[in-house]
Amino acid sequence: MRFVYWTIFAAVFCCAAYSPARAQKEKDIVTFWLTDPAHGVLFQQQPAQTFSKENAFPQDPVISIDEKKKYQHIDGFGWCLTGGSAQALMKMSPAARTALLQQLFTADGDHLGSSYLRVTIGASDLNEHVFSYDDLPAGQTDTALARFDLGPDKKDVIPVLQEIVGLNPTIKILATPWSAPVWMKDNHDTRGGSLLPQYYGVYARYFVKYILAMQQEGIRIDAVTPQNEPLHPGNNPSMYMPAAAEAAFVKQLGPAIKQELLDTKIIVYDHNCDRPDYPISILKDPEANQYVDGSAFHLYAGPIDTLSSVHDSFPDKNIYFTEQWVGAPGDMLRDVDEHVRKLIVGATRNWSRTVIEWNLASDPHYEPHTDRGGCDRCLGALTIDGDSVKRNPAYYIVAHASKYVIPESSRIASNSDDQLPNVAFQTPRGRGVLIVLNNTDAPRGFTIEFHGRRLHETLNAGAVATFDFSINL
Repeated sequence: MRFVYWTIFAAVFCCAAYSPARAQKEKDIVTFWLTDPAHGVLFQQQPAQTFSKENAFPQDPVISIDEKKKYQHIDGFGWCLTGGSAQALMKMSPAARTALLQQLFTADGDHLGSSYLRVTIGASDLNEHVFSYDDLPAGQTDTALARFDLGPDKKDVIPVLQEIVGLNPTIKILATPWSAPVWMKDNHDTRGGSLLPQYYGVYARYFVKYILAMQQEGIRIDAVTPQNEPLHPGNNPSMYMPAAAEAAFVKQLGPAIKQELLDTKIIVYDHNCDRPDYPISILKDPEANQYVDGSAFHLYAGPIDTLSSVHDSFPDKNIYFTEQWVGAPGDMLRDVDEHVRKLIVGATRNWSRTVIEWNLASDPHYEPHTDRGGCDRCLGALTIDGDSVKRNPAYYIVAHASKYVIPESSRIASNSDDQLPNVAFQTPRGRGVLIVLNNTDAPRGFTIEFHGRRLHETLNAGAVATFDFSINL
């Protein structure tokens, strides 16, 4: 008889424990992460909030979210793992490096869950010295690419990427060259000059050899761009590649990738928002268009809504945001405000599938960098000095998106304005994410409204918040 009573009691208890009221209450809970630079709060989890049916505060604006209106899918958020970044990481002790990479690329606890990286094909200007994967003595050529070798990247970039892939096997990687090998260029210099047309086919095979070599190292390259900042030949290394030349090269690169049965995407342009005509002209070329997945942008010139103009011209092609620097020594309040407003909110509201900040790491002196045009003021997301790590603005900028906006999330509708710029997403796990910035000079209250339920919050000037909640209220 006691067993019967106990069974009845247990059944009643379980029903109470998992009652519809409790289930609804759990769905109402909102996770809340805050960065408030003026008050020393840097990506810290706040006490959980809850949705309710209370009326909105009449004096405050309402941010309404509508998950029925969906836009682009998201590939991820992250940084560029330059050679210098990898070098700084490899100087750490193995235990310290692993702990840091876990912080960056897994999503447990306060970890950031970054899901996208940009790497360089050969050296960028944030390497100790310039190199390609097929460097030869002056006057020699190697059209068979018999001397191709990943070279210096075997010491730092590849080991770091292998460890990252071990932690996050689904991470996507975009690879970009700063220059072709000098023997393929008309000026025979690492800086400036253009790719000679007779080497278009050879250079296409150079890309393919790179993709296959990285594959052998256990590193999948999801996409490539033909040239970093093709209209800026002033870095060392760099190369000038006008739109017509890039279109002609894509016509060689696309078939070369296809011949090897690779699924690596080709993304064109990879430069500023002031020249939408560049990617549009390539996409207007039917032969080049068939090989192009989309266009990539930086924001050192032009408005961020250029991304929408290119999307509207070719809505079947994707948009990516692939680089923006934070200049040394950095200003947490200014940089977080500007980059969240223009990139995390601005780029994604203008169809971008990614937001990638520039260099992941450097040392306390902003090194290494090359001579004759290497960036000597590029502040990494991390400043690494031995095992000591300082987290800089780009770390927190990415954190507010990467933590909860996982790959294959979709941007969804939310009303936004200049005072409270914001963007909303629906994740494949049935979660909603809202990122809000107070872009005013005073505290600002607002109400989040979703499915007839509301949450009121106040942010200090320059503060940014990420809210994570159930989409199935």
